[in-house]
Amino acid sequence: MGFTIGGIREMRTGARRRGRAIDGTAVAEYTGLWGWAVVPGARAADGACSCGDTGCPAPGAHPLDFAPEVPAGATLDVAARAWAEVPGASMLLPVGRSFDVLDVAETAGRRALVRMERMGLPLGPVAVTPQGRAQFFVAPGAADELPGLLYRMGWDDAGLDLRALGPGCHITAPPSDRGGLGPVRWLRPPGPESAEPPEARLLLGTLAYLCHRWAAPCA
Repeated sequence: MGFTIGGIREMRTGARRRGRAIDGTAVAEYTGLWGWAVVPGARAADGACSCGDTGCPAPGAHPLDFAPEVPAGATLDVAARAWAEVPGASMLLPVGRSFDVLDVAETAGRRALVRMERMGLPLGPVAVTPQGRAQFFVAPGAADELPGLLYRMGWDDAGLDLRALGPGCHITAPPSDRGGLGPVRWLRPPGPESAEPPEARLLLGTLAYLCHRWAAPCA
């Protein structure tokens, strides 16, 4: 016997129960330890989204309309009970509250991360998606500030493969699958030293340079 999310059937109930327990623990870590809300998200299989919409514009990469978010600060018991109501859902983090995200090609992001660590720059968590994108967590407001920051740094007309995600956006949280393509992973996991994501301007120069430098390999 299996279960469904909006029409996609999931089998192997015993394995799925263990998976749900693990997911509930991961949700509790995000809500209780790092203070991030977690939103139940759709999953994708064979190109079809679990929301049931055959024309879904973002299969397996958007919130479930019917499922409430697990609020920041939720305990393990609260998170586990809430997640048991949405078996098989992916974990999404709402952007624009505790953090915004600078999204770049993975190659440039990996090189930037190494350089920033050597320079001793303040860093927040960094995730990498199966689509080959690196996502740097930065202080809220980056999405609004990015055009002005790039202009002042002289990168506004460089055609960089760099964008900021802000309020209204959601990112898939590790270790959830994104779009049926595989799991999102941490390049730099959250930790006590990254509880307060840095201001975008502290990282932007390095990210912009390496996005420009590696534009051809990352295309």
